[in-house]
Amino acid sequence: MRIGVVAPARPIDPVVAARAGAFAAIAYPEVDLVFHPQCFEKDGHFAGSDAVRAAAFLRIANDPAFDAIWFARGGYGSNRILDAVMPQLNAAAARKAYAGYSDMGFVLAALYARRIGRPIHAPMATDINRVKGDETVARTLGWLVRGDRQGLEPGLDGRPAAAFNLSILTALIGTPWLPDLTDHVLVIEEVSEPMYRIDRMLWTVGHATQLRGLAGLRLGVVNDIQANEPAWTEPLEIMIARTAASLGIPYLGRAEVGHSQSNHVVPFGIA
Repeated sequence: MRIGVVAPARPIDPVVAARAGAFAAIAYPEVDLVFHPQCFEKDGHFAGSDAVRAAAFLRIANDPAFDAIWFARGGYGSNRILDAVMPQLNAAAARKAYAGYSDMGFVLAALYARRIGRPIHAPMATDINRVKGDETVARTLGWLVRGDRQGLEPGLDGRPAAAFNLSILTALIGTPWLPDLTDHVLVIEEVSEPMYRIDRMLWTVGHATQLRGLAGLRLGVVNDIQANEPAWTEPLEIMIARTAASLGIPYLGRAEVGHSQSNHVVPFGIA
């Protein structure tokens, strides 16, 4: 199996890329993991200009020699290339799996909205750098390469599902890139935000007309919460339950999904 790695947002450290490549070579010898040179480009905040990042994504996505795209890392930027890349994806792109999370939610959403390929919310190459990062990235590679279900989010119950970082989801609301999630269980997670911003984003989700028709709502990892002044006292579980009630759907509990070592795989649709 041949997997291409691209960075539609920010660059990856070559040392981290080498570590991910070495792990893949040992644990999944049937994989040919190819890091596109664009992954190491730098143009201010981004891994190359918008045009460079779009070209790299299209180069791998439209090449029938590649079976999947594994995103290198998150960080802001992938939304900026959607207009350029989505109209140019070909039949080879439609046969691929696309794995990532965080800012890559923009790409996963756009692909799913257009029924292109198999979008998967899953650990990325840079997650090899976490404590026990080999276990984290093995969930993605295991699913992509061998269909190993051990790395799937344990709460998947046979219904269609989708997972998003909350900041990315709220940015997608009101745009044509948000897919129709009718009858889906939606999993949300967040990182590095104060609670008042989380509450504000949950309010947006709870009142989004594009999200009417969900089957249920689940809460993934919310970590690295920033200090709130004055202190925030409302429990997160109350906030997420209120959001579900606003949508008229059940809150289905927690999920092992998010910016952490325990991040599990959520294929969009039915796993």
